[in-house]
Amino acid sequence: MDNSSSYRRPPKQKAGKSPQAQSPPEDTTNLINRAQAGDDIALEKLCARFQPRLFKWATGRLPPTARGLIDTGDLVQETLVDAIRRIGAIRARNPSSFLAYLRTAILNRIRDELRRTSAKPGFVTLDESTEDTSPSPLEQTIGLDQTEQYEQGLAKLKEDDQAAIFLRIELDLNYENLAEALDKPTPDAARMAVKRALVRLAKTIHDEHASE
Repeated sequence: MDNSSSYRRPPKQKAGKSPQAQSPPEDTTNLINRAQAGDDIALEKLCARFQPRLFKWATGRLPPTARGLIDTGDLVQETLVDAIRRIGAIRARNPSSFLAYLRTAILNRIRDELRRTSAKPGFVTLDESTEDTSPSPLEQTIGLDQTEQYEQGLAKLKEDDQAAIFLRIELDLNYENLAEALDKPTPDAARMAVKRALVRLAKTIHDEHASE
């Protein structure tokens, strides 16, 4: 039987607008859950979403004398994969928890690698006070001269605030990408989340100084 009369040709897609290009990016929460369940594709998507900026951020956290001694790319990738696999057993599965944990995990790995590298014979001991003199996105945005004060204040905030500040100030994400990373409905919602988080951070730092 000839079914050609009942066949309908799919409508043509306009140039540059394939179905894949029109589909919205998958939310971070779903990717985290799928990756934790063993979905390698979800793991690759999470790495693609965060790894390039995390690499740049982690490199900026290393003293210049250590940047040739530590493979920052491997460090970031290993920490990212490990964080995805472990976060479900540590705290709730949501983007803010994941990113707050990830930031701490990478910083701890950097400190461990610095201690390990400085202990090797033949290498110059790395002083933790050795810093990169170029201004970071953090310094450019909120003008904090003392990283220690920032770190202490950030640690006292809720995970949602930590993640918003981390992504916007330290990783320099625009609000569209920030909304995607934090599963916010719009870029404006992401912008407001950052604004509120920065107000809380400033108040936390101020209160800490006032109590001294």
